[in-house]
Amino acid sequence: MPAPPFNLDGRVAIVTGGGRGIGAAIVRRLAQAGATVVIANRTPDVAEALARELAADGWTAHCVPFDKLDRGSLRAMVDDIAARCGRLDIVVHNAGGCPWAPLEELDEAKLDETLALNLNASIWLAQAAIPHMRANKFGRILVTSSVSARVAMGGGAHYSAAKAGANAFIRGAAFELARDGITVNGVEAGFIEKPGRGTMSAPENKARLERFIPMGHMGSADDIACAMLYLASAEARYVTGQTIVVDGGSTLPETGFAVERQWGV
Repeated sequence: MPAPPFNLDGRVAIVTGGGRGIGAAIVRRLAQAGATVVIANRTPDVAEALARELAADGWTAHCVPFDKLDRGSLRAMVDDIAARCGRLDIVVHNAGGCPWAPLEELDEAKLDETLALNLNASIWLAQAAIPHMRANKFGRILVTSSVSARVAMGGGAHYSAAKAGANAFIRGAAFELARDGITVNGVEAGFIEKPGRGTMSAPENKARLERFIPMGHMGSADDIACAMLYLASAEARYVTGQTIVVDGGSTLPETGFAVERQWGV
């Protein structure tokens, strides 16, 4: 009998920023598919609580700190996980964020922080993972990107640049690693609901925003996680250098006027 789809039994995965939100949803999906998941998170107590929750349900998860973004620290983290777990198959760089600022007020510290977390860390994590994945002739390098790589929002030009850079990195790395059994892909997230977090989740802002999403509602963290699960699986073996846009169609209309004309919202 063939194995069930998206079976990750025996695989070892790292998910950065895996303690809450999209990251936690990705951790849950990978663990429930059978992977041993290492949650790399800046807030240890949040990650440990998630690991305990998964263990109570019979899944396997561990925690490591993710608080230094330099090349050496990230390589040491990856090497240590691979040594302790005996292998490394999947790396998901989900940690991201942006100190929003209008372009005229952007300073070096904010730009450096945005690039380090959203772009540089993707590169250093992939570089560290390659030898371990190449040894097994199997690897999945995944990045949580954003539709901000292709559309604009005021105060986020540096974030858009970082995510567009991440998308370009995905394509370049996929090309280089195509003969090693390693695929490199990403998911471009649209507006994802974060209950209790962020101004867009406030009821009055959420209702205004959802008027302009063709599907009529914000997405959930699990919408991103399900796309990641597919890309992490053996079933996605012929997909590389791609990003899946998960945005409820929000990047489809030419303008908000097109949505209003179509549905009269």
